[in-house]
This record gives sequence, C-alpha cells and structure tokens, in this order.
Amino acid sequence: MGCGSCGTGTPNGCKSNGGCSTGGCNRMNVHDWLLNLPFSDPESTCKIIEVSFNQGSRKDFFRNPTLQYFEKGEFVTLEGVSGFDVGEVSLSGELVRMQLKKRGVEENSVEIKRVLRRSSEMDIAKLKENKAREAEALVRSRAMARTMNLQMKIAEVEFQADGKKATFFYTADDRVDFRELIRMYAGEFKVKVEMRQIGARQEAGKVGGIGSCGRELCCSTWLTDFKSVNTTAARYQNLSINQTKLSGQCGRLKCCLNYELDTYLDALQHFPDNADVLYITRSPAYLVKKDIFKNLMWYTMPDSSKHYPLALARVKEILRLNAEGKKPDELEPVEVVSSKPKEVEPEFVDVVGQISLKSLERNSRKRTDRERGNDRRGPQQGEGNRNNQQNAGPRQGPNQRAGNQPVQGRPPQERTEKPIQNAPRNAPAKQVNPNNRNNPQPPQKRVQRPNDNQAQTPPQQRPPQEPRPPQQQRPQQQRPPRNRNTDQPPPEAKE
Repeated sequence: MGCGSCGTGTPNGCKSNGGCSTGGCNRMNVHDWLLNLPFSDPESTCKIIEVSFNQGSRKDFFRNPTLQYFEKGEFVTLEGVSGFDVGEVSLSGELVRMQLKKRGVEENSVEIKRVLRRSSEMDIAKLKENKAREAEALVRSRAMARTMNLQMKIAEVEFQADGKKATFFYTADDRVDFRELIRMYAGEFKVKVEMRQIGARQEAGKVGGIGSCGRELCCSTWLTDFKSVNTTAARYQNLSINQTKLSGQCGRLKCCLNYELDTYLDALQHFPDNADVLYITRSPAYLVKKDIFKNLMWYTMPDSSKHYPLALARVKEILRLNAEGKKPDELEPVEVVSSKPKEVEPEFVDVVGQISLKSLERNSRKRTDRERGNDRRGPQQGEGNRNNQQNAGPRQGPNQRAGNQPVQGRPPQERTEKPIQNAPRNAPAKQVNPNNRNNPQPPQKRVQRPNDNQAQTPPQQRPPQEPRPPQQQRPQQQRPPRNRNTDQPPPEAKE
C-alpha cells in the first residue's frame, strides 16, 4: 500500500492518485539534500529525528537514543502520554539541526520524547482502529459544543495510537471557558482530553484545497510560519482593495501578498515622494497610479479623462519648479509602446450559411396566440376555442370541409350522396341504347350532405334557363346481327 513515487508504506495507502501532493505522503515535506553526503565523524551526527502525524498535518521532534537508522517514510513507535503513539519519519540526519534552529528548539532539551522502536503490525493495526473513531468523534464534539452555546469551532480531532488520549483542535475569536466541556468530552469518549487552539490559516491548512492560482494551498503543502498580512502590502503593489479577491479560503488576506512585497519596496525607492499633485499652467494634475517596473507615473486632469504617463525625471523636474513657485506649460508625457502586439480579432465566417428564423418566429407566435385563446386562424383551430366552438352556431362558408376537426362530444357523421332533385320538368330524358355496350350511363352529379353541426345554407344556384323545345326523335333502325364466321359485314337492310 505504499506510495509509488517515494516508496512509503502509509497504513491508509496513498490517496493522491500518483500525484503525491494533496493529502499524501509529501504533505508538509522537506527534501533532505544532505542525505547521501558522507561525514568524517559519525559520532557528531544529529540524534534527533522529525516525525509527522496525521498525514503531515502535525510534526514534532523525537530523540533517537539507540542510534538506529530510520529511513524516510518508515513508521516508528514513540513515547506518548500514558502510552505510545505511532508516527512517520519525515526527516533525519544533519538537516534536522537546521529545522531545530528554525523552530527555536534546543537539541539537548529534556522535554524531547524518545523513540521506542520500529512499529510492528500490532501497533499499526491499533493505529488504524483509533483513526477510524476520529470522524464520529468530530461530529459528536461539535454537537456538544453547540449545546453549551460556546463561541468556538472544533476543527479536528486526533486520537493517540493507543486510544488513551484525544487532542481537540479548535478555532475561536475570543477567550472561551471550556472547563465544563472538557469534563463532558472525557466522560463521552473515555480518554484524556487536550484542547489546542489554532488560527484560521492553520485550519485551512488542515482542510486543504486549491487556491485561485490553480495550485494547492501553501498552508497545506509547505508553509509553516504564518506572518501577519495587511492591506498595506496590496497598496504597495497597486492592487485594488477588493476584499473578495484578496481573501483566501480561510477568510483572511492571502499569504502570497507578502511574497513579492520586498521586490516592490526596493523598486519604489527610486520614485519621488509627495508627488500626488503636479501644478502646471493649465490645471493641476493628480496621480492615478504608478507603473513600478516601467518607471512611469500616470496623471490625469480634472477637465479631461485622459491619462498622461510621465517619466520619473520629468516628475522630479516639475516638483522642483513647483517648489520654486513656477509652473511649467505642459506635462510632456512620454509615448508608451505596448510590448505585446495587438491581437486582431478574427472575422466571423458563416460556414453553414444564412439561416432564416421566420418560420421559428411564426410558430412561436402561433403557439402564443393559441395559449391566449386568440388564434388568428379561426375558431376551429386551437384547443382554447373548442369550448367556444360548440356555442358559436353553424360554421360559416359552404366550401368548408365537414369532419376536418369534429366537435368535442359528437362523432363525425358519414357522408351520404343523393342525386339532384331540382332538374327542370320539361327537359326530355335521354334514351340510351341497351344494345350498345360502348355507351355507358353518364355519371350522376353528387351533392355533399351537410352535417348537423354545419350550416344548412342553400348553395348558390344559377339563374333558371328557358327550356329547350322538344326535338323529334328518329326511329332507330335495327341491324341484323353480324356474322362472326365471316369477315364480310352483313348486307344492309332495305326499307
């Protein structure tokens, strides 16, 4: 279960997915660059090792009286409070003396506890068992502190490897009286309780996360000393005083504001003091900003919104003239040439072609009208007018098709056809020869019968025409049947 990049064998396994940077074995890590260097006097080597607990969130120093060599990442059993504890070796050798000097700890101090032995499988199993209790204890301890109305927040609970001691890390703005809370914790968890107050930055380091720069938080990876940060550092760097942008995940000002502060302070030594206002003949000029790395100072005038960049030599000259009671005619700004070439915006190319949205707008307009019940296509279309359709009476217009949209509650009726009955009486009937097979009967005119719901208005009739006089009919002559056995036609009958 060890880490693939450094070879450590953490009991919970490396949870960094191969990155070994967030919550893994390299958290709060220090590179031992003196590890492989030989020493002439082995007796003078440092007998203290640095041990990390809880995946690097806390470190402490322990004395190695047996002078055993412990490799980095190896688990050791240490002297604890009324028992033993298990930690991971993070640093050993000569580099530990530099860490002791940095922390202000004496190498020969009696308060430094001892290393007992290398951790056995039983010690590691006991460590896993007590580490599993931390999550439940954290929830329970927060609920108990809330019931007592204490202005504090429990950030983390850490159990000793043997389960005889528990350390409660908390944050609070003011002084808190938690004597009664300690008694409740001791009776609830059956352990010896230690309360340790930490700051908001240390709490963010224990939680971890990703900063606005896209990298891991400095407080959770390498930063151990937290210096005070104020808004003066932002003003020296010409940053806008925006609390949301300058604050980190802990709610305080970002620690990285102090990283480049010394560089800005060194560059600001060449800028003149008391140069907020420059007096010229036209009107006074007021300072807007300072470009530290280009050695420029930008000014503006009350009657203009334009900014004028001035060189440091010109600003000092105007200040000298103003001290003598003189006012120059012009500011004489310098021309600023941008180091980056101006980006040309790409032109829009319509690869697909023009797309007409008229059809979409038309459908949207129809849908809106249908919902409002004011469909422009007539009362027959749209669900909002179906109730009005039953009370609207017969449909208007004889040319409308029946059964297109039937009325709600009545099934559509079948169509029936009848011959025309209003033919003129004096018109003679046409006689048809029944023997003539090639003369079929003429088709009769069909009239569509309206439904009950359709308006029964008479169709438009043509004006009546005068009847034609009857014509004399010629008697038809009967022809003898044709002889099919011969190709000759039958002889014509004589009258």
